[in-house]
Amino acid sequence: MVFDHSSYPRYVTHDDSRSRIARQIFPDGDDPDPRFTLANERTFLSWIRTALAFIGGGIAVEAFTSEIFTSGLRATLSIVLMVIGFILAAGAAFRWHRIESAMRHKTSLPLPLIIPIVSLATALGAGLLVLVFAGVL
Repeated sequence: MVFDHSSYPRYVTHDDSRSRIARQIFPDGDDPDPRFTLANERTFLSWIRTALAFIGGGIAVEAFTSEIFTSGLRATLSIVLMVIGFILAAGAAFRWHRIESAMRHKTSLPLPLIIPIVSLATALGAGLLVLVFAGVL
């Protein structure tokens, strides 16, 4: 059976049926199509998974690499990974809000500023691992 989405309105104007919290977070604008809101939430959850991976990586570095890294380098690397995870989690929340606001006001979506953070962190981490396994650090 094929489900036809064409009968759904693209934008539905909001009314007083929204919760008090929803009205405080998004006081104006039109409710977007639920499919777009749900896609925005899935993207948010993907960023949260990435943040948790960085935090888990920081914990793993501290817990399992005592024979590979010196204690100072191990602690620094662990803290850096966990801070990157925190920044990503916070950035995901801000990004979710900015995209939802743009959809409600029918404006262009904001640039994904969180992507350079992930790219830079991954490149730095890979470079550090190359230096460690090459014996430089």
